[in-house]
Amino acid sequence: MKAVVVERFGPPEALVFRDWPRPEPSPGEVTVDVHAVGLNFPDVLVAAGKYQTLPPLPFVPGKEFAGIVAAVGEGVTRFKAGDRVVGQLENGAFAETVRVSAEHCYPMPAGLSMTRAAALGLTYQTSWFALFDRGRLKPGETVLVTGAGGGIGVSAMQLAKAAGCRVLAGIGSPDKRDFVLAQGADAVIDMSGANLRDNVRAQVQAATDGHGADVVIENVGGPGFEACLRALAWDGRLVVVGFAGGEIPSARANYILVKHIAVTGIHWSDYLERMPDRVREVQADLFAMAADGRIDPPLCAVVPIEEIADAMELIVTRKALGKVVLVTARGREPSS
Repeated sequence: MKAVVVERFGPPEALVFRDWPRPEPSPGEVTVDVHAVGLNFPDVLVAAGKYQTLPPLPFVPGKEFAGIVAAVGEGVTRFKAGDRVVGQLENGAFAETVRVSAEHCYPMPAGLSMTRAAALGLTYQTSWFALFDRGRLKPGETVLVTGAGGGIGVSAMQLAKAAGCRVLAGIGSPDKRDFVLAQGADAVIDMSGANLRDNVRAQVQAATDGHGADVVIENVGGPGFEACLRALAWDGRLVVVGFAGGEIPSARANYILVKHIAVTGIHWSDYLERMPDRVREVQADLFAMAADGRIDPPLCAVVPIEEIADAMELIVTRKALGKVVLVTARGREPSS
């Protein structure tokens, strides 16, 4: 079989699509013939050697996939060969066949395409836990989402709207305005200009009749982080999801104290490792929400897996609106 391999850390063009040993399932595992793979910003960091957890070289990156079970290991009763599943793992998804723990696989609903299923995993799970577990979001509250045009941004906006909340879309480029409004944003916050510290708060105050944002889903970092802190309402909660802008900010403790606000973070992999049953429940809920139209991942691009460098470049240059999905040769067949 073939796989995308990190032989040396570097830019997307350093990745190699080459032969790789086909895996066999150990006890408690399944192997899955992959049709589609979700591409995420952490994958770019892994390939560059800048992520918080990195395996030894060489290795296959990738954190989520959709496909068909090829074989099951000893003790696996939840799945059988031929089942359509999505799966998640720390690394290894960018391959034609993947070996994964059975507890990290989830049955796909009938009628859901492989490409759409691959887009309903990591970003939506991350946003769900950020909003409702870490952010304690309640119906009727206002959510500010930074980086609103990307995968986390879109999933957070859609989930917040489905929960009966008002959504403010923070964008760093005016050309994303129409897109985020189409994804359900009630108002757009321009985070591209100077003096973000004051401008963001002024825009949020104007959009909320002076109340501020009850929850901020912050996945950009840099100067926008402090601006979002200042835009929070009393007893607001800011959830740090990532640093797509590249600059890791610091929080001023006195401001947290005076405004009675909370700053917390989320690392999705910890949920996968520590709370697999809860992740399974959330994934089932996400599939149900997609089935009845409450959420719908917009696919920015569906790219052959061998063109991984071009696909990653969409994320690096922030041209991706919504989700980028890679497809194997199987995933390019009409039945997928």
